[in-house]
Amino acid sequence: MLSLSGKTRVYYIVGDPIEQVKSPGGMTAGFGTLGMDAVVLPAHVSREAFATFFAGVKATQNVDGVIATVPHKFSIAEQCDDLTPRARLLGAVNVARRRADGTWFGDQVDGLGFVQALRKTGLDPHGVRVLVVGAGGAGSAIAEALLAAGVGSLAICDQDGDRRKHLVDRLSTLKLGAVSAASADPAGMDVVVNATPMGMRAEDPCPVRIASLTAHMVVGDAITVPEISPLIAAARAAGCRTVTGPEMFACVAQHMLRFYTE
Repeated sequence: MLSLSGKTRVYYIVGDPIEQVKSPGGMTAGFGTLGMDAVVLPAHVSREAFATFFAGVKATQNVDGVIATVPHKFSIAEQCDDLTPRARLLGAVNVARRRADGTWFGDQVDGLGFVQALRKTGLDPHGVRVLVVGAGGAGSAIAEALLAAGVGSLAICDQDGDRRKHLVDRLSTLKLGAVSAASADPAGMDVVVNATPMGMRAEDPCPVRIASLTAHMVVGDAITVPEISPLIAAARAAGCRTVTGPEMFACVAQHMLRFYTE
């Protein structure tokens, strides 16, 4: 049983929307297994109110960390005093912690979690062709981690052409593999990843062209609700191996716990 007191350390997960997140229960349980007296609380905060929210977090001395989800991964990076090299490259953060001196340090571990989940399907990322749909906080992190894992080529699709170009340009500076802009047609790819919110609502269009999915592909989806997204269902019907949002989150949570306890 969770026992709260005035000594309990507080962490927030902040997003808009927030109902879909798994971190409050999963991360609180993870802290408990490590013997930590800590709790993760959901915070529903609009984009416009984020700076005010984070100012309050900084002023609240028993708050040790913040997990960021849509749409705050870029905004929280701007609030941190220091970033890991990958978070600095991407300009995005999904985990931030308060240091002993009161400064805030941020990292982006979504991509590490996705690559870990991808490997569990039996796929070796080295040399494969990948399509990532979404150039936001999660998509940029997944793309960077896939390049670091040695993929042969990486194609980026995003409805916002400027954001897509910005990510392609940044990732190209790493000189780790061919990076290009692409459409939502996964034909010819080995790995297909949806890193957008598309699929959370019943009326959402599919993020990729379903007719181009073939059985040799591995298809991943970052959304956690519904657990079996329309894209994952279509991929399984086509005979593809899959990585669901909850499977990805389980791996991301391991990296989050490591970040908060190292």
